[in-house]
Amino acid sequence: MNVAYAYPWDIVGDPSAPSRLAELGVEAVALAASYHSTRAATPYHPAHRVLDVPYSAFYLPVRSSSWGRLTPASPTWTPTDAFLQARDALKAVGLQVHAWTVLTHNSFLGGVHPDLVVRNAFGDPYPYALCPAYEDVVEYCEHLVSEILAVGEPDGLILEACGPMGFGHQSVHEKTAGADWTSVHSDLLTLCFCTACAPRYPEGTRDRVRATIDGPPARAVTSPAETSFVPASASPAPTSPPSPATVEAALGPLADDVRAVRVDLSASLRTRLIAVARKTAPNVPITLHANPDPWAASSFAALPTGEPGADVLVGNCWGDPTSDAARLAKLGELCEPGQRVGAYVLALPPRPADGQALAEQLRTYAKAGATDFHLYHAGLASPHRLASMAEALRLIH
Repeated sequence: MNVAYAYPWDIVGDPSAPSRLAELGVEAVALAASYHSTRAATPYHPAHRVLDVPYSAFYLPVRSSSWGRLTPASPTWTPTDAFLQARDALKAVGLQVHAWTVLTHNSFLGGVHPDLVVRNAFGDPYPYALCPAYEDVVEYCEHLVSEILAVGEPDGLILEACGPMGFGHQSVHEKTAGADWTSVHSDLLTLCFCTACAPRYPEGTRDRVRATIDGPPARAVTSPAETSFVPASASPAPTSPPSPATVEAALGPLADDVRAVRVDLSASLRTRLIAVARKTAPNVPITLHANPDPWAASSFAALPTGEPGADVLVGNCWGDPTSDAARLAKLGELCEPGQRVGAYVLALPPRPADGQALAEQLRTYAKAGATDFHLYHAGLASPHRLASMAEALRLIH
């Protein structure tokens, strides 16, 4: 199945949008039902070219009786029932509509409920990241899935951020690169030590993480003349021990227990949401944005042992195609009979607007086991990029 991703505001108010998406050669549109804040280009829309989305919102009517402590916000930049309006317009041209559901990535609710967000080993909060170790957060996600299926009546359900978010986040004016943290440091800064998570780890985990991030004090290279005056430009560079090569090396004997805690956060949330989805809409297929890496934390949550309750496992394919293909192959190994693997393919910069190059990537992912292609993003793409998407899909069939 070929799926194009889009926002409700890409369709609402633009009568030409549904046919334009259908002409891509996709069978379905992944339409955002709940989504985080963003600043989005709208290259085709007759009413605007740039849309500021200042907070996370729910794009169906918010029925207050259906929510608990956490209630999502309604948008002001598009109609409060924008998902329903866009859904009907897309279905009118023969497209399926899959509800693109962002779960724990919600800066609005994180700002209102700072006691429920991820906190790193230093106690720093990540307001964009609701922590699924809290029952209030899990219940919110359950209500989200239930409402989308009951009110939105989509043809499919796509679960994104089905687990804890991590350190990496494209927040406003991101200023973290200069710290020179490695990917291992980023993974360690992803570990949550909120009041619900911290007691689950073995004793000494927080101290070990903090010590690895900060490292021992750097030592200057000594020489017999080190006490003499040396101009700053000629001062020897400080040296420090090399950083650990893996998270396992950084955590040492604690790694297995810490990893089990992290994997369980995603698995337990996933299990509860699939149960709600099957109860509410038994025949609606469920797609998971997933990563076989047990340390994964972000929109593609850790899924190292598979998930038999899902219909499609989608892996991120925004990086090196060879590495992405290996990730897809691993997801394929985790699949039960009848499950499918999908490739979440970037068709925006820095990828070229080149249909043949995109088709070659799709062939690479197909060889790795992908049968579904999820194209990101049909609403943000220029006319040239949309044409490239359509060309690529024609070339692989």
